[in-house]
Amino acid sequence: MNLVHPTAVIASGAQIAPGVEIGAYAVIGPQVLLGPGNVVGPHAVIEGATVVGPGNRFLQFCAIGAGPQVDGWAGEAGALVIGAANVFREFVTVHASIGLQPTKIGSRNMIMTGAHVAHDCTLGDDIRLANAATLGGHVEIADFAQVSGLVAVHQHSRIGTHAFVAGGSIVTQDVPPFCLVQGDRARLAGLNAVGLKRAGFTLAEIAELRRAYRTLFLGTGPMEDRLAAARRGAGACTTLLVEFLESSGRGCISTPRSRAKLAA
Repeated sequence: MNLVHPTAVIASGAQIAPGVEIGAYAVIGPQVLLGPGNVVGPHAVIEGATVVGPGNRFLQFCAIGAGPQVDGWAGEAGALVIGAANVFREFVTVHASIGLQPTKIGSRNMIMTGAHVAHDCTLGDDIRLANAATLGGHVEIADFAQVSGLVAVHQHSRIGTHAFVAGGSIVTQDVPPFCLVQGDRARLAGLNAVGLKRAGFTLAEIAELRRAYRTLFLGTGPMEDRLAAARRGAGACTTLLVEFLESSGRGCISTPRSRAKLAA
């Protein structure tokens, strides 16, 4: 059975699976599909064409599935797809897409108080988005990345897997996988060694990434040559890092001594 507070407003057409809890004064829109075991806190709003997988928690005053904050938006329908076992803390906002492709949030993510996920973003799994972190439109964050509090991420930027963005950073380019960035504007500060150890990376894998980091970000010569050097004898982690740099559209964040973009 579902546990629905008598003051909650559930629109006709909303699809609510078994085992859902909906708190006082929560609002569920007519196009929402809530999977089993979700918990919707008091005063939370879930609207738009939003599909929510099982076992998520939406704490009080969340605003999920609203239209984008874009000048000229005339109310065209977008969509939002959320996976399983995510936690959306107080006052989180997640916006639906502008076009046909939905805003996407994977599974087991923690999105902390006051964080904002804009239209057309794509988040993978096991991500931590800390208090008041703000993502512009079309941002992509890969699995296991951590974005600290008060971080602002520019539209169309990417954050690679197992990357760490330090608190208060302003990210205007892509953040390479396995790396740590910080500052305004954010610059590379080194490998995310602590995070990699906690994630279970072996000493050999971390050593491999250190060698790749030195070659790619501290070496001399054209970036094309450094990418080729890093590829020689590369393992899976280095290959992923090199491919991320080669596919960058905005260019990747570099070390402070080099202002050159790392775009291919």
